Amino acid sequence: MTTKESRRFTTAADLLSAVRLLARAHRLPVDLRARLVVSVTAVAEAEFAAGRPIGLDTTVRREPRGRPGVLTVACHALPGGILPPFAELPLPAEVSDDGSAVWRLPLPDGDGSAADASAGCDAAAEGSAREEELRYAMARAEALAVDHRRLKDELAETNSGVLALYVQLEERDERLRRAHGKTLRELEDALRPPPIDVDGLELAVHYAPAGTDAPTGGDLYDWFRLPDGSVHITVVDALGHGVTSTRSALNVTHAVRTLALEGHRLDSIIARTDEILLPFDRELMATVQLARLSPATGELLLANGSHPPALLIGADGGHRYLEVKGRGIGFPMAGSDAVLRTALAPGDLLVLYTDGLTESRKDPLEGEARLIRAATRHARMPIGDVPSAIAGDMHTVILHPDDTLALAVRALPQPAPAAPPARARPVPPGRRAPGRQGVGG
Repeated sequence: MTTKESRRFTTAADLLSAVRLLARAHRLPVDLRARLVVSVTAVAEAEFAAGRPIGLDTTVRREPRGRPGVLTVACHALPGGILPPFAELPLPAEVSDDGSAVWRLPLPDGDGSAADASAGCDAAAEGSAREEELRYAMARAEALAVDHRRLKDELAETNSGVLALYVQLEERDERLRRAHGKTLRELEDALRPPPIDVDGLELAVHYAPAGTDAPTGGDLYDWFRLPDGSVHITVVDALGHGVTSTRSALNVTHAVRTLALEGHRLDSIIARTDEILLPFDRELMATVQLARLSPATGELLLANGSHPPALLIGADGGHRYLEVKGRGIGFPMAGSDAVLRTALAPGDLLVLYTDGLTESRKDPLEGEARLIRAATRHARMPIGDVPSAIAGDMHTVILHPDDTLALAVRALPQPAPAAPPARARPVPPGRRAPGRQGVGG
């Protein structure tokens, strides 16, 4: 059984009152009733403001055998008007083909008698319905306030727990960072020997990796004393970055040290190193520079395999690059074509380096010119500060980051030989030695 009714309203108050009483007559729950009242009046608000009436159609469909019925409420603009968009309402509505807002509400069990539908349509009934809605709204607001306080307390407790966990994680990360830093420092100490103590020479080194994510790289060095008292220095730049290139460079320095201590000639060591290592690592490629320096005479020997030339800054301010042709490890026909012989005078500074020092701006020639200016500027500094100061000048602008290694060797004046001790003059017979008294004298 279906009952339909259509009404026309010109004021929001009349529409609100009619919807409220209709919902109360059909015993809709107070919360559903309140949301329906607010939604219908919200949809009609723009039409009333424009001075146009609103139509309200209600349909009640009762189902047989005690099944709940359905109350349909449709709010529509009359000719000449149009309802505004109503996407968000306390009680969502459907949009019909003619633009009406339609609500379909299930009726409580047992509802649908004509007496119920028509009862109480007066001011007292509306006031009672309004009070019910107000009490419901107040109870709902109080319940929401209680929920808000509870959620606020739970959030505060959760935030406190999260903060404590965050502090614990920060402390753990700090411990891991310290342990990681210690491990890296120990690794650096193991891979990069400190300057050796040699009379007549000062030595210092600076190393910086290409990035903090790879604290080791393929730029390595080695320096040690040979049995004849001369100092051997190896500078290696293995292809690549990170631990793999470190392993390659370390293999080269160990092979060179072994060959040097076995007494192989300086001009043969690079080629021999290539022969030893390539059967084990076909991917190995590295540039190498070897220096042999006599602290007593200042004689300097250089061999080179595709490595940047050493720079010599004279005590008088002069400068020159020490060029030696050759090919590095893994290159075709690896080896040094010759050995360059020169000498370091007291106060001269020798700078050995890898290409990361001069090619930070991708222009090797410009980098070599800047290296001369930087080395000349800092040549008289304490030797421990020289390599880092040079690197600081060279890397004011870095367009091409790379591992960087710089070694500085300064020749010192040789100490003058000590004068032989004076020989005592013989005392003539019959005379006492000066400063002595005879017994009883």
